[in-house]
Amino acid sequence: METYYLIIVVILMLLAVTDLIVGVANDAVNFLNSSIGSKVAPRHWILLVASLGVLVGSIFSSGMMEVARKGVFRPENFYFSEIMVIFLAVMLTDVIVLNFFNAHGLPTSTTVSLVFELLGAAVAVSIFKILNSNDSLNNIGNYINSGKALAIISGILISVVVAFITGMIIQYIARFLFSFNYKRSMKYVGSIWGGIALSAITYFIVMKGMKGSAIFNEQLINYINQNTVLILFYSFLIWTAIFQILISLFNLNILRFIVLVGTFALALSFAGNDLVNFIGVSLAGLKSYQIHLANSGVAPDQLLMTDLAGSVSTNFVYLFIAGLIMVFTIWTSRKAKTVTETEVGLARQDSGMERFGSTQFSRSLVRAVRSISSNSSRFLPRSMTNFVAKRFDTSKAQKYKNPNDAPAFDLIRASVNLVVSSILISSATSLKLPLSTTYVTFMVAMGSSLSDKAWGRESAVYRITGVLTVISGWFFTAFVTFTMACLMAAALYYGKIPALIIILAIAIGLVIKSNLIHKKKVDAEKVDAADYSAEGSIVIKCNQEVNKSLKDILRTYTRTIEGLTHEDRKLLKEVNREVEDLNLEAKKLKYNVYQVLKQLEADSIETGHYYIQVIDYLREIAHSLTFVTTPSLQHIENQHKGLTKVQTEELKAVSGDVSKFFDGIFKMIKENDYTEVPNSIKQQQAILDLLNEIRKKQVKRIKQNETGTRNSVLYLGLLNEIKNIMLHTINLVKAQRDFILKNV
Repeated sequence: METYYLIIVVILMLLAVTDLIVGVANDAVNFLNSSIGSKVAPRHWILLVASLGVLVGSIFSSGMMEVARKGVFRPENFYFSEIMVIFLAVMLTDVIVLNFFNAHGLPTSTTVSLVFELLGAAVAVSIFKILNSNDSLNNIGNYINSGKALAIISGILISVVVAFITGMIIQYIARFLFSFNYKRSMKYVGSIWGGIALSAITYFIVMKGMKGSAIFNEQLINYINQNTVLILFYSFLIWTAIFQILISLFNLNILRFIVLVGTFALALSFAGNDLVNFIGVSLAGLKSYQIHLANSGVAPDQLLMTDLAGSVSTNFVYLFIAGLIMVFTIWTSRKAKTVTETEVGLARQDSGMERFGSTQFSRSLVRAVRSISSNSSRFLPRSMTNFVAKRFDTSKAQKYKNPNDAPAFDLIRASVNLVVSSILISSATSLKLPLSTTYVTFMVAMGSSLSDKAWGRESAVYRITGVLTVISGWFFTAFVTFTMACLMAAALYYGKIPALIIILAIAIGLVIKSNLIHKKKVDAEKVDAADYSAEGSIVIKCNQEVNKSLKDILRTYTRTIEGLTHEDRKLLKEVNREVEDLNLEAKKLKYNVYQVLKQLEADSIETGHYYIQVIDYLREIAHSLTFVTTPSLQHIENQHKGLTKVQTEELKAVSGDVSKFFDGIFKMIKENDYTEVPNSIKQQQAILDLLNEIRKKQVKRIKQNETGTRNSVLYLGLLNEIKNIMLHTINLVKAQRDFILKNV
């Protein structure tokens, strides 16, 4: 039995390292999105600043570790054997859930995960204790620290509203002061803005953060507390003076400095507040094991964990090692980049291809807000509304020749996001409340983007849907983590070693699977990025897009015919997913038309309409292909009678001709030689004639009752869509020819 608990401690330590890697991949978005979104500096400099903040913040996190030990349940009422079940169930659940969210690029809250995992596992073990002792379930409050748990959960939920409103108000004030042409206003109010920002960071990060650190003596902390106002006043004067000198004499953009310092501050806040989410439970398990060794004469199921309810002091070495692991993850994790892109995309200033769709709720909300805004403006003086409109005129923002060089938002908004978020998080840390850094930073970013007119009529419904999707994911996290922790605690409580082995195997399998899913997704995006970032003019890039899309279309079409003729349900399900990706890719190209046309101005503005035609035909082909794959899958899934031998032979003959037709097109596009277009037209006409002949044969078979209704509907539909694909493809080739040749 002694070996069993030693193995659990080792597993907890390994899970702590894994959780650090997985958790930081999720939470890196919290302190990286503003600096990366604003492109304040090269990515490696941003990561370096964030790394320093994480290392310092890990030192300040000692006081937060008590949440894992006694923040949700009462350890003095649990035996050692029971407490280890709780901790192990929590860590296993945490790694699985966070890894799943990271793989799909959704930022979730590690704090919410921790709290509800602790709550779920503790509730499960408490119920088992009560049932085994014939006690009443009404006494579960003796085991669960309901007051503290409720305070934590309430604080997390309230922080969502507070963060959104605060970010919205502060951003409105900042934008009103600076406008989108902020470089002019910077000369007059830039130093004051910088003084306020840096003073706030000094107070909430350095002064408040010291309370949670184990390396500062109490005398220094007391001195700072007694002279807070004076320190803040002098801090404001000194920073304001420094910034004014830098602006007046050197014309430096102090916003870059503020954003980088804010990145450091937010990374520090994150590490100070969230490190408990990753290693707090494992360290609590280690402490429990040490208590067990000190009381070796007491059986594990008789030793109460009263010592865990005492004061918390975490070894500095553990915190520093955890900080190093977090820094390593920030630099190496591809999942961190994926999660960051989700939040930056929802907050970016310009419109374009949106990741999320629209819902009835988001449309109704936008409609209602526009109505309120329109009606309220009638009661304000026109001079006032005109003045405010000028301050929020987005056309005054800096222009970029290459859209890829443009940041998602400017440095004013980035500084607001960072300063407001770090203040709110550090305030909670000083009160020893495990505030969700994900909730706070995300909602501050959404609030600031709303007041900054990033949610315009072009994008509002999609951004709202995205925000609601992420928020609903948070509630889903709470439900899933509570339930999973309950089930794991139950299995470990009764199953002991066999259950531990099975759960570990399942956990490892799920983590590996989600990593493979994410790797596949990233690799696919890399291929796309390579196509878009290839050397040469925009014409060459467009050529690559068309060639890649047509190859995907032919591959999917061929596989669909193969799946249908062999009644291969699995293959047909695969090609249906491929068609969804094709339609999404065609949609992206359609949304990128605006940016492409802007870049074409340098080459030839006269040929832009040809490119539009190419993209329109691509979308039509993708739609036609959908009406080939979807009915084929439905036909096989519904167990309808397959194609006859004659129909199979006819379709294979058509597919062979279609493949030869596309091979000629690929060669023309690759070599930019369109002299064979007339020959392709002849091939197309031959295929159309063949389709007409096959259609006549099918009508004859229908009259002779050789095929059933569903077979006939499917077959005639396929012939019609193949015809549409041929027509749209030849039109696409003609438009592509005109686009390429007139840009040479």
